[in-house]
Amino acid sequence: MKAALVPRSSGELLLLGAVRGHVDDVPPLLARLEQFSPRRLGVGLSFDEMTGLNDHFVHHSSEPLVSLTQSETSEVLGLAKFGEVRVPHPAYVAVLEWARDRGLAVEALEPSDERFATMFTDHIGYVELVRRTLRERSLVRKPPEAASADVYAVNWDASIASGRGSRSFARARERVIAEAAMKLAAPGGRAAAVVDRERFDGVEAVLRSEPGAR
Repeated sequence: MKAALVPRSSGELLLLGAVRGHVDDVPPLLARLEQFSPRRLGVGLSFDEMTGLNDHFVHHSSEPLVSLTQSETSEVLGLAKFGEVRVPHPAYVAVLEWARDRGLAVEALEPSDERFATMFTDHIGYVELVRRTLRERSLVRKPPEAASADVYAVNWDASIASGRGSRSFARARERVIAEAAMKLAAPGGRAAAVVDRERFDGVEAVLRSEPGAR
């Protein structure tokens, strides 16, 4: 897990990055939220994704099966070298449960599915799409070397998104997330945003470069 406090003229914003699937990130993540006690909270999910987790996984004693692609299965198997892995994202499920127990509303920070699809096609053409597919297949055969779950998550994403179009898409996506997070902090007080670890550095960079950052 990675964390950064980004003071803004309108209030404090705590940015947290959790490795997707990594159970060991959950306790320190919840501890930081508890310590910070945000008044507003956002997660790096689209509204539809967040609704699905709330409806089927948050505070449910039994959960539906989650199907994985070959690439996702390979990513999970590689990550398992660093501890227990669960799907869907255990950090997001835990954060949604934490917020519900405290009566705290949660905002979706990722673009809608429709906007995401438009952004993807705007930045990634056919050639880059083929190259991304080949990179994913390469990772299935040989996951990236890493000394920790944190480095593994960053290296996995960087391996797939190494092309210029993919990098441009990632920056656009991180800007959308950062802008949504800034709106959380705009009313003042304390706000927190939880994102995937591979999105953390880009989102933090945008937050620190925008007007209002201190």
